[in-house]
Amino acid sequence: MRRLLLPVVLLAFACAGDDSADNSREWLHVLRHKKAAVAPNATPQQKQVYADSLGAFVQKHPSHSRAREVYMRIQIDFANELASLGRYQDSVRFYRAVLAHDPGNADAQRGMASAVAHLAVSRDKLLQLEKGMSQRQVAHILGKPIPGWTARVERRDAVMEAWYYRKIDGGIAGVYFRDGDLLVAEENSNARIAAMD
Repeated sequence: MRRLLLPVVLLAFACAGDDSADNSREWLHVLRHKKAAVAPNATPQQKQVYADSLGAFVQKHPSHSRAREVYMRIQIDFANELASLGRYQDSVRFYRAVLAHDPGNADAQRGMASAVAHLAVSRDKLLQLEKGMSQRQVAHILGKPIPGWTARVERRDAVMEAWYYRKIDGGIAGVYFRDGDLLVAEENSNARIAAMD
């Protein structure tokens, strides 16, 4: 019996520096939220509850490597989603948070580089545009405009749209479409954008 007791005591001392025994119940609670969040019929609220519970767990137990890894993956996915909506400045904050803990994270590095490149457009990017390009092709080169930096007018004969972008030099560039095809791009647009006020 004493022979069995010694390994158990040594194991207990070895685990004393790691709080895994103390946080196992909390981790199971997080995993229950995960089960609801990954279900095919999961609601956005269930996904948010999972992300929030995981974030709180990581805050409380920063040495829990699996929790931190999963939380960083969620942050990257969220940053990617923000970038796909044209919210590059917001996505940069999440990429930076991941890179602060894992500077070598390739997904966060790629996302950060792409988001920063889309924060402002350069003259070279504008010169890549060609008349007749689709909105998708333009968005591939310039990125989607910041929410609120677009205008749309429906006429009897056509739908006219304007997308506006910050330029690296601080000005505003305008890209104009007719029925979804690029009509013209202006390096210096004098359009007034409500979101800038």
